[in-house]
Amino acid sequence: MVKINIDFVSDVACPWCAVGLGGLLEAMRRVEGVAQVDLHFRPFELNPDMPAGGQNTIERLMSKYGYDREQVQANRKVISERAAAVGMPMRMEDDNRSFNTFDAHRLIHWAGLQGQAQQTAMKQSLLRTYHFLNQDTSDAQVLALAASEAGLDERAAREVLASGRYADEVRAEEAQWRQLGITSVPSVIINGKYLVSGGQPPEAFEQALRQVAGEG
Repeated sequence: MVKINIDFVSDVACPWCAVGLGGLLEAMRRVEGVAQVDLHFRPFELNPDMPAGGQNTIERLMSKYGYDREQVQANRKVISERAAAVGMPMRMEDDNRSFNTFDAHRLIHWAGLQGQAQQTAMKQSLLRTYHFLNQDTSDAQVLALAASEAGLDERAAREVLASGRYADEVRAEEAQWRQLGITSVPSVIINGKYLVSGGQPPEAFEQALRQVAGEG
């Protein structure tokens, strides 16, 4: 069986990253028996300067992209439908807030040290926390509960958060991907050579994985 390495560069705050992850996980299921995929989640912050308490998401998007409220709501409806289709439900409401995700990335890094399954579960739990529960991902209590819901040790997660552990590693990885030219997410790098950008459907990821597997 061919081994394929994937670096999934993304942010918990990014709804298209949830769409892309749902599509990729489905594609990985479809190529079982053909390819063994080693999946690694890499950090990227869309809003590194987000203040404590966050910001209303619609207002943030209107300010960032120059959209009016109707455009933002239409775009969010499309994203929500795409996410639901790949098993990543979202609740996009007018009072949703955007939050800082740096500590969430520290937990994802910690989970990755325990294994691919643990890191994937942590990532999925945090995406649900952010986009379905709309809870504050800069809050240690919220993050610890997300770790518990992912099947990880809640007490150990609390210790990681309180200690500041893995902050340097996350910052170094963020800088590395920026230096490599990653400016938008999700960016899915296959075997360090091929880039698949955006929240692609399962079929697009499946085609890419089968193509790479065919190269041996």
